[in-house]
Amino acid sequence: MAGHSHWAGIKHRKGRADKQRSKIFSKISKEITVAAKLGDKDPNMNARLRSAIQSARSANMPKENVERAINKSANNQDINFDNLKYEGMGPGKISIIVETLTDNRNRTASNIRTIFQKYGGSLGSTGVASHNFKQLGIIRIEKKIITDELMLELAVEAGADECISGEKTHEIFCSKDQFYKVKTAIESKIKDFLKSGIEWHSLNQLDINEKQYNMAVNLLEALDEDDDVQSVYTNLKQKIISNK
Repeated sequence: MAGHSHWAGIKHRKGRADKQRSKIFSKISKEITVAAKLGDKDPNMNARLRSAIQSARSANMPKENVERAINKSANNQDINFDNLKYEGMGPGKISIIVETLTDNRNRTASNIRTIFQKYGGSLGSTGVASHNFKQLGIIRIEKKIITDELMLELAVEAGADECISGEKTHEIFCSKDQFYKVKTAIESKIKDFLKSGIEWHSLNQLDINEKQYNMAVNLLEALDEDDDVQSVYTNLKQKIISNK
């Protein structure tokens, strides 16, 4: 794999834990509400809801927050959310994909465009960034749950394409089409995932100078902090930078 492309998984700056925790809970709650509204309220019968609840558990989101988000799906029948994808370029010509979940398309489009412009990027048309990425199914599991050897064996048996064990996590990759088959097979042995879903992975990562990098970080963080944004992906090559 070319490396991490999901911006939330990149350790770029410290001292933001409390603020990020609140944002993460908000994004997960919205996903739980939408998943429960579109499908069964029972996570065993609703793969999207099950994945959202697994993410909530791994983020240490209180159980009452999860239940509140599920109940909200029944209390807000008139509110409809759309999954929308935006593509653009950032400083140093990095490619960026933004996935949103919104109840107001005009508001979200305006906000995303403004953020790109404010931080030296430009919002583009469909395909301007996604040709630099490939969609893959990914499952992340805590390292302490299972050994490297057993994880690799389970991933192979499940039909995964690759299994990478790092210092803290196991990452299992598979094709988009095989994701739910692989996930179901692994879930039969391991119930708790850090995260699972379809993600955009960069084919090649772009190395840019320090000035451009800092500008890009500001852009990516601003996008990630928008309330309608669920995920941000980039082909920016990670650097270690100091606090500003």
